[in-house]
Amino acid sequence: MSHLAPSGKWDARYLGPVPHDTSYYAKCMLGGVLACGLTHAGITPLDVAKCNMQVNPAKYTGSISALKTIVAEEGTRGVWKGVGPTLVGYSLQGMFKYGLYEIFKDQYMNLAGEEASAKYKEAIWLAGSASAEFFADIALCPLEMTKVKVQTSPAGTFPVPFGAAWAEMSRTKIETRFPFGSIIPLWSRQIPYTMAKFFCFEKIVQQFYTHVFTEPKETYSKPTQLGVTFTSGYLSGVVCAVVSHPADSLVSQLGKPQNKGKSLGTIVGEVGFGTLATKGLFTRVVMIGTLTGFQWWIYDTFKATMGMGTTGGK
Repeated sequence: MSHLAPSGKWDARYLGPVPHDTSYYAKCMLGGVLACGLTHAGITPLDVAKCNMQVNPAKYTGSISALKTIVAEEGTRGVWKGVGPTLVGYSLQGMFKYGLYEIFKDQYMNLAGEEASAKYKEAIWLAGSASAEFFADIALCPLEMTKVKVQTSPAGTFPVPFGAAWAEMSRTKIETRFPFGSIIPLWSRQIPYTMAKFFCFEKIVQQFYTHVFTEPKETYSKPTQLGVTFTSGYLSGVVCAVVSHPADSLVSQLGKPQNKGKSLGTIVGEVGFGTLATKGLFTRVVMIGTLTGFQWWIYDTFKATMGMGTTGGK
């Protein structure tokens, strides 16, 4: 199709198989809801294990042993603690992360112009993903704080049901710093994570279609394109996990009662950056690699089903 807008000028919104209009961006937002909400909710047991390993490494020494301990103490329901705020929070986050990424990417390309947007494509990926995640985290933060509090509080000390937990967070907002007390560590975790996620994904997809699948992308079947999507998503997720793990550990530490009122610097000093960077990292690499692979696969499957084409290319 033509890369020109109806006005006759070059326009990034007309580079793909369909125009990037309001309907397109709305569908991308819905795809993001499905991609992030379903996947994060589905791996809640792994998240419960990871958070408890970060907060109490002496008691929870590994992901399998952590899950066994939680089941022994709280039953099988214990490993699904926080699934409600996880589903809602990451659905909202995914809506803004993916939808706004498409919007910001197009806007930044149009601001740069045809020549500069081709020359500085990687910078536009980074700027677009960082801008999208900034807003996505504002939507996520209250629900992430609720999730972490539910998952890391000793059994019987904090409500588990979503509504009751939300009400308790609101009631104790001075001591829990609800609803936006974790926004800075959340930004410090999620913005580098998302920049790595989108940059690495776009770059790996580009490499696949440049060096492995060298014919025009549209000549390959949808299963082949979605296979490229999943593989690229998984590999980008591994990078993301390493980049964002220290800040992820810090978010979990903020939920501990003994850290109430402490500055971020104090917590880092007491726990040690090495511990923050490595404790629970293998679990997070497996979790985020799989998670990111399936997120991109769900997102691109939805886009392909809607006739919008898969993400990325040469």
